[in-house]
Amino acid sequence: MKKPFSISRRTLLKATGAAALGLIPVSPLLVRAAGKTHPKALQAKSWAMVINAKLCPPGCRICSEACHKAHNVPVMPDPRQDVKWIWQESYNASFPYESHPYPDDANAKRTYPLLCNHCENPSCVRVCPTQATFQRADGVVMMDYHRCIGCRFCMAACPYGARSFNFKDPRPHIRQINPTYPTRTTGVVEKCNFCDERLGIGQLPICVEACPAKAILFGDLSDPASPVRQALAANVTLQRKTKLGTRPKVFYIV
Repeated sequence: MKKPFSISRRTLLKATGAAALGLIPVSPLLVRAAGKTHPKALQAKSWAMVINAKLCPPGCRICSEACHKAHNVPVMPDPRQDVKWIWQESYNASFPYESHPYPDDANAKRTYPLLCNHCENPSCVRVCPTQATFQRADGVVMMDYHRCIGCRFCMAACPYGARSFNFKDPRPHIRQINPTYPTRTTGVVEKCNFCDERLGIGQLPICVEACPAKAILFGDLSDPASPVRQALAANVTLQRKTKLGTRPKVFYIV
């Protein structure tokens, strides 16, 4: 059995003190380990995302590259062992229930950024035997890497292919390690976390900030004044595989 994450009081004080002096980057993971909430932490009743695919430049991968760099996602040499948090697919692969053989030229050529949908009714949470996958009060579906036993039940239950399994140690395959975010180990599942570590210090998800076209919106689905609610009110949108009843919270303007 894997040992739960722990940190000594002395180590914690040294790290948080160094962060306060600007000697190392501030990590919200250390803030939470201290049992505190950052004063600038963003809060919501139900986080959600809207992606305006019409604004996505063809072939753009900036959002996925920024995400993978920030979260130490490895570049595996064997594509069968690929690890991904954000990736791109065609319209038919992204929205199989809304596809037909006569798409317009734009949709036929366009690819769509895909990620964990942070569903309101997440099937991955229900099947996890160790509670390594859990849902927070604000709807974000999280992973506790220390509880993950690598059974991959969550991968089988997720209808969106949003989870990746580390078949081998990913750390030698990380191009440049970000010291403020933990690396993973062999036998652990991982996925997008809506940049929980950034929300915890008052920052939007890295994909939102990195997108040069401002095509990704993020906000509180329960707030009519939020960017996501305004976008949903002004546009016709799609969600992925809605007939499965998972109620995904990533919406697409197509």
